[in-house]
Amino acid sequence: MKIEWDMINMAREVAIIGIGCTSFGEFWDRSFRDIFVEAGVAAIEDAGVQGEEIDELFVGNMSAGRFIEQEHIASLIADYAGLASLHVPSTRVEAACASGGLAIRMGVLAIASGHADIVVVSGVEKMTDVSTQDATDMLTAAADREWEGATGATFPGLYAMIAKRHIHEYGTTREQLASVAVKNHHNATMNPKAQFHSEITVDAVLRSAMIADPLRMLDCSPITDGSAAVVLAPADLARKYTDTPIAIIASAQASDTIALHDRADITTLAATTAAASVAHKMAKTTPDDIDFVEVHDCFTIGEICAIEDLGFFPKGTGGKVTEEGITAIDGDLPVNPSGGLKGCGHPVGATGIKQAVEIVQQLRGEAGKRQVAGEIGMAHNVGGSGGTAVVHILSR
Repeated sequence: MKIEWDMINMAREVAIIGIGCTSFGEFWDRSFRDIFVEAGVAAIEDAGVQGEEIDELFVGNMSAGRFIEQEHIASLIADYAGLASLHVPSTRVEAACASGGLAIRMGVLAIASGHADIVVVSGVEKMTDVSTQDATDMLTAAADREWEGATGATFPGLYAMIAKRHIHEYGTTREQLASVAVKNHHNATMNPKAQFHSEITVDAVLRSAMIADPLRMLDCSPITDGSAAVVLAPADLARKYTDTPIAIIASAQASDTIALHDRADITTLAATTAAASVAHKMAKTTPDDIDFVEVHDCFTIGEICAIEDLGFFPKGTGGKVTEEGITAIDGDLPVNPSGGLKGCGHPVGATGIKQAVEIVQQLRGEAGKRQVAGEIGMAHNVGGSGGTAVVHILSR
């Protein structure tokens, strides 16, 4: 039986009271443990909580078992975070590239249900200790291995099919795809945590190496190491810890077929539209109420589909509005002010949490040169090619 909305609204409201994030990049001289401890400690210190107050820990991670040959990372993180002696329960959450967003959702549900008061949610991935070929194969495990991966399909290949169809159906151009990358690299130049701090041009994108037609190297998010963390608390306790709590007014998740070939329209990520619909019902908002958004731009076509599927722009117009500057940091709807996955980087287990960290910084007025105006932000995190989608709406 489906839960009625009034029952959901009776649950305790949840706020973010602390954030922490490492720089994103290629950390040859740093370990998996180093980076998650840095982000977690930063978030706990930002929140001003003590270890004895932490009731639960959730960890977003896609594939530490393959990237660094370490399983049981929930225990590892509790141990190296200094929480093992307190026997704080720690749970790993996996949903491919949506692992971080789903970990936040698990933390929200723990508090909303009354099961916990203080929850730390972290996300981490160490991806650069393997070859690019191996990393590509590991990431392909988030697709349908039997029906897609076994036939040679990779994620660049799958998203290239989405891009090809979008171009065919709606007349989206290569220049419009490239404009997504140009915008997000520009935003990343203003983010000290970002992997890339260099501007690029449309021409540079179009001249970069072909990966899977029509997607070129600069259409693709990078392989990244990094970690991010947030501390959650009931809204009615949040001001005990901070003067600037940020409310999570909606947390929604939806699923779809894991393989592209089973979808009615591969240019629409139906899990995104479903999760966004639920989130708006929970928050009592519409797309017009959202002031800025962090979306899952693992490839440039991913951002174009996302801003359409989230209801911000009619289907088929995402490329046009991007090219026209409407989604620029000073546009009508700033999209990915952090630089997104493309410019800031994409350590897959941490990405959804980094999105929340960015929104909190924006709503606190702490985003520096990339600061945008607004009271309400949205985070959109996708697993695989759309088999999972998680949407959060945050408010001052």
